[in-house]
Amino acid sequence: MKASVPTERMIERGIRSTRVGIVANGALAVLKCATGLIGHSFALVADGIESLSDVVSSSIVYWGLRVAIKPPDEDHPFGHGKAEPVAAVMVGVALIVAGLAIAGESIVLIRTPHPLPKSYTLWVLLSVVAIKAVLSRYVLGVSRKIESLALRGDAWHHFSDAITSSFAFIGISVALITHNPMADDWAALCAAPIIIFGGWRQLMRPMAELLDTAPAPDLKQRVRQAARSQPEVIGLEKCFVRKVGFRYYVDLHVVVSGDLSVREGHRIAHDVENRILADVSQISAVIVHIEPEEELTHTPGPGEESAPPK
Repeated sequence: MKASVPTERMIERGIRSTRVGIVANGALAVLKCATGLIGHSFALVADGIESLSDVVSSSIVYWGLRVAIKPPDEDHPFGHGKAEPVAAVMVGVALIVAGLAIAGESIVLIRTPHPLPKSYTLWVLLSVVAIKAVLSRYVLGVSRKIESLALRGDAWHHFSDAITSSFAFIGISVALITHNPMADDWAALCAAPIIIFGGWRQLMRPMAELLDTAPAPDLKQRVRQAARSQPEVIGLEKCFVRKVGFRYYVDLHVVVSGDLSVREGHRIAHDVENRILADVSQISAVIVHIEPEEELTHTPGPGEESAPPK
């Protein structure tokens, strides 16, 4: 099944998923922090703090999606889609900061005597793992449908919360069995590198999009095939594809016979544009530049290709 430009209804579904995440994380954060403080479990408190950071990250994603769906205007001719990867970058940074904070506090508490965690904290953690696993799967599914990096990061944030809760469950169980309360703190410390690594991974894709890194080769190849399918097109000189939010934009130079009139060249450009838009549903706009065959004398550079005969 070919991907397509997300509809407004699909994007609204993504926005709705962030609202669900904000409410769920807020409730879980209060529950975990309160239970952790009363039950003497820093792993659970750290987990609650991580849920608070989830509230912040989901709010950022909500803002990013709201801005990204705004239509183009005079100041933003390509739309506001860059707000979406900006939000994704902020989520990645939030994950890294949360992981570092949990690691630092865990090290402090390992060296500080404190009471043994209460056994009822285990039931809270089991519930949290189940809820966050379901929430992560739900948000990830929505992110794949609308190709949202910000929602993908939000899904990982939910999953990281499930990871910290799992480590906290193990740590508290070991602490109760061995009567060593530091096991709880070691569990929180072990979860921190996973959160930091996840945050770093989430930074890579949105940063690439902000830097206009070329998309997957198969998308570019489909654009080239669509352009070459037009009878008058001899070959392609340049083909640049970039992603802006939920949409892809193409800048294409096609080679045609130098004997054609301006009117014919103009018609071919529109035919190529319409063919690409029809064949590659992810593409929102195409700019086609006509190159006469006899003027193609330079060596192709990055993003360019030679113009072989059809």
